Amino acid sequence: MSERIFIIGLPRTGTTSVCHAFLQLGFSCAHTAYTKQCFNQAQVIADTPIFNDYEYLDSLYPGAKFIYLEREADKWLPSIRQLLLRMHTNLMRADGGFNPHIKRCYLHTFGRFSVDKLHSDAYLQQCYEQHKSAAHNYFAKRTADFLSIDIAHPNSFNQLCDFLQLQTELTEFEKMNIGGKVTAWNAIKHPLKVASTANGKIDKYLYPSS
Repeated sequence: MSERIFIIGLPRTGTTSVCHAFLQLGFSCAHTAYTKQCFNQAQVIADTPIFNDYEYLDSLYPGAKFIYLEREADKWLPSIRQLLLRMHTNLMRADGGFNPHIKRCYLHTFGRFSVDKLHSDAYLQQCYEQHKSAAHNYFAKRTADFLSIDIAHPNSFNQLCDFLQLQTELTEFEKMNIGGKVTAWNAIKHPLKVASTANGKIDKYLYPSS
């Protein structure tokens, strides 16, 4: 299977678990992508900048598949709040902080949020619902190209395999990054794992045609 697969759910919806599953299924995979080389090498890419740039990627990669990850509010809200609180200072800094691709994607999706806003469930839930609604509306008439799953649901792995017409002895997603941790991907050693950067360096322009 040569087509690209893009995981377009928001951070803290199970992107690491899904990427790990794709490695086990035999796909080259990157969890975040910040170089053109990464986009050229990886069959599957998740997280930043994918959750923000899926419409452009749809035009760039004809035939690509898009997988949206949902998560129940009572699980997602505390997890994304913890992540964004950690990221807040470096996201809002004008003199450095995170790389520009991270800043662009997070600020577009979550706005220039204050710490006070992060303590509002309503604010974070609105960000989630806006992103989910936009993605579902964009792919509304393209069921062959788009799948939406919650990996906490028992049948979600089978749904993924049916969507991609895959046969495997695997039966479920392995739960990773439990308890607020975000480093599980770094610890994975696999020959099909694609580096997100070039030895820590990023490209100013990410996509092969840019």
